[in-house]
Amino acid sequence: MTALSILDLVRVTQDTDARGALDNSRDLAGHAERWGYQRFWVAEHHNMIGIASAATSVVIGHIAAGTKTIRVGAGGIMLPNHAPIVIAEQFGTLARLFPGRIDLGLGRAPGTDQMTMRALRRSLQNSDNFPQDIQELQAYFAPAAAGQRLQAVPAAGTDVPLWILGSSTYGAQLAAALGLPYAFASHFAPEQLLHALQIYHQHFEPSEQSAKPHAMVGVNIIAADTDAEAKRLWTTQQMSFTNMFRGTRGLSAPPIDDIETYWAPAEKMQAMGMLRRSIIGSKETVRAGIAALVEETGADELMIVSDVYDHATRLKSYEMIAEAAAGLNKTPAEATC
Repeated sequence: MTALSILDLVRVTQDTDARGALDNSRDLAGHAERWGYQRFWVAEHHNMIGIASAATSVVIGHIAAGTKTIRVGAGGIMLPNHAPIVIAEQFGTLARLFPGRIDLGLGRAPGTDQMTMRALRRSLQNSDNFPQDIQELQAYFAPAAAGQRLQAVPAAGTDVPLWILGSSTYGAQLAAALGLPYAFASHFAPEQLLHALQIYHQHFEPSEQSAKPHAMVGVNIIAADTDAEAKRLWTTQQMSFTNMFRGTRGLSAPPIDDIETYWAPAEKMQAMGMLRRSIIGSKETVRAGIAALVEETGADELMIVSDVYDHATRLKSYEMIAEAAAGLNKTPAEATC
């Protein structure tokens, strides 16, 4: 069965402050562990008042401390924003605290606006060093050599697994060349999904970390009792994307009855272009959507975003998604139970 994992946005809502968002994320991870999800990732976002995961390694520690077995990691760290040694120190520390449970997904984009990039003391030119920075990270995580004068303490010997994240063919080429697992961000940039996966599989070179390719596909999924209710819950995410185009990013908003009253035709076209691979509906609809996506992409793993406003309702969505996916390995009679 294709593995299921979660990318949590750590949403700050109109009814929940940043502390509430962080605690909700930890609570979701605990439930996800029991429901059989493989990993729980959070991402680096800066200068966004509706997302509380800017200090990504700190958030990962908070979540990992509230769980026991699920892998916890970054999906991802935007490496151009950081000196590799600092990331190695942070994730090496996490690996010492939570051995065998920490993942480090790496993105090439700065993941923010130019004003914030200046505040981070970084520049666009840092992206040009992405391949070299990854190899530098790998060296810090490897066992220290005799007489090695520079170490990322306590990272040496932790061998934290690295992932390459991408929304274009560049990441696919790099992941294949380095022999690393690859995650494609089709939950917001679906355009080059199939081409990128083809490149990754065709050009993969085995490495010490990975003997064979491992492709993860990001996908928005919302499950509810009916298709209509799931589509209503989806309006929270649709409004978030619309606000992004308007330059008015804010707190996550509760769902509305008619999304057509919120966005203009051009905004709808933009948002739905980015969200077009979303799977929204009842458990049966979600089961069919997952089956079709896995058949089309050959994904080894799905990284699921269920951007639902209310925490309890979001928990229900993720539980139903897990049940729907489990039903794919059952007979038709068993799947309807």
